[in-house]
Order: sequence, then structure tokens, then C-alpha cells
Amino acid sequence: MILSVIIVNWNTKEFLLRCLESVRQTVKGLGAEVFVVDNGSTDGSGAAVRERFPEVGLIENPMNLGFARANNQALSRTRAKYSLLLNPDTKVKGEAIERLFSFMETHSEAGVAGGQLLNSDGSKQNAIANFPSFATELLNKNLLRRMFPNRFPGKVRSYPEPIEVDSVIGAGMMVRREAMEQVGLLDEDYFLFLEETDWCYRMKKAGWKIYYVPQAEIYHFQGRSAEREKKRARVEYYRSRYLFFKKNRGGLQWALLLTGLILRLWVELISMSVACFFTLCLVKKWRSKLSIYAYLMWWHLRGCPREMGLKPMQ
Repeated sequence: MILSVIIVNWNTKEFLLRCLESVRQTVKGLGAEVFVVDNGSTDGSGAAVRERFPEVGLIENPMNLGFARANNQALSRTRAKYSLLLNPDTKVKGEAIERLFSFMETHSEAGVAGGQLLNSDGSKQNAIANFPSFATELLNKNLLRRMFPNRFPGKVRSYPEPIEVDSVIGAGMMVRREAMEQVGLLDEDYFLFLEETDWCYRMKKAGWKIYYVPQAEIYHFQGRSAEREKKRARVEYYRSRYLFFKKNRGGLQWALLLTGLILRLWVELISMSVACFFTLCLVKKWRSKLSIYAYLMWWHLRGCPREMGLKPMQ
């Protein structure tokens, strides 16, 4: 088998079925195998996959094991030369998979290649991620991309050809088995967010290159699994940032990041409190932000406990 497609799902049945249909239509000539790893869904996702896509290898977990651990379950079962990790809330467009495959076949130095993610209206999403640094985590990422497009590439600039990058977004990324065998699978210490960035970081340290291939377009309907749990998902994002710094930047930089993010969070909390006060909390968007900032601050003040995020206690 030359290609495996791996989709980790959590309660996004309708998106998952649409994703699988798009994959079925676009991998016919590649002889691909498809895995769905269902993380304890309660919306009938597993039964729907068995009925509509009996050819799919279905792995059903009794609980949400997180993105990294679930992907690793399928990665451990396949011996394919390449594995394509897809989010369930994606829809593959045209020849996207074939283009990623062809790029990997002609660029033996590539450990990972990621495509261009699109919104439902066809506009571009950011599909490239820089490795976390004080600049990316404490400053405005969009501003960095506009002011320093060569150092911080993103959707504000068009790229007619594939380019080498730090990392790509894990919603649609193709990975070479040889690179995986050298650096290991996804780090299961990450539950959600930055696990693919950490993976790319390890691959680059081992000498592999990471590429963004803009011609491979994939619709991404962004974060449908986490949308229902916005506060807890934001906690997991903060947790993953701290974990990346601990693992890859050292204790001093982790402590400085923690201090910087708490200070920034205080500023955001105070600013949004003032805005809500003067508008009598009539602006729904601001009320939502205030609630999220307050939850994040409470999480920090409690010492960043695991049970306030999405990751279950084990």
C-alpha cells in the first residue's frame, strides 16, 4: 500500500461523511486505504461509517483520546509509504491528494507536505505555521505576517510554487513513513493543538524538510469538534503552547512565556470588562470573549489543572 488516509473524528458525523465521500472520489487511482479513528462519539458516527463506507478501516475508542493518540493508532497499523492526515471537517478538492502525493514522490527530502486550506467560500485560510516563539505567542500573528512575510508566511501572500516552511496545519498534511520511522510518531503528551507543529519541529531537527504546496486545495470548515467547547478548547491551546516551550525551548523560556501570556490575558480581561460595562453587556461577541478570558484566567490562577480542559483524567 502506497498511501493511507487517516481521519480522527469526534461528534462530527455529517462533516465526516462528506469528507469520506470527497476522499473516495479523489483517491481512486492511488490504491489508498482509509482509516477513521472515532474518539468516543455519541452522534452515531461509527454506525454511519460502517453503513456508508464499509471499505474504511474503523477504529472506535470508548472515549476522546485526543488528536495525537488517535492518529497514532492508525499510523501504527499502516505500512503505507505516505500517510495523509485529514480533519473530519474537510472536503478534498479536485486533485489535491494526487498533487501532494506527486510532490512527495519527486522531493525525497520532504518529510511533510501540506496543502492550501480554504474556507467554504473559497477564500484562503492560514495553512502555514511558524514554530512557536515569543514573537508568535505574544504578538499579533496577522501583523507579523503582514510586516515580515518572508519570515512569517501566510495567506496574505500568494505563492505560485511550493515553498519550504517551518510547519503546516494538521488539517491536511501528508507525511513520509521514512521520516516517521526516524523521529517517531506524534507526541501523545499533546491532546489537541500543536502536535503537528512539534512533529515538524522534530523532523526538521532530523534533517527533513517541510513544504507548503498551494496547488493542493482542501476545504476546511474549521474546528467543528472544538466549537461546542470553546472555553475548554482554549485551555488546551494554552496548555499545548506551554508544553511546546517546555519540550523544545527550555524551562527559562517556558517561565517567561507563562508570565507574558498571563500579563496579556490580564490586559485582555480588563479591556473586555470595560467594554462590556460601557455597553451594558449588550454586545454578544464581547460577552463571549469576556467569558472565555475569565475562564482562562481562572484556569491559570488554579495552577492550570487538567480537568478544566478537554483532556480527560486518566
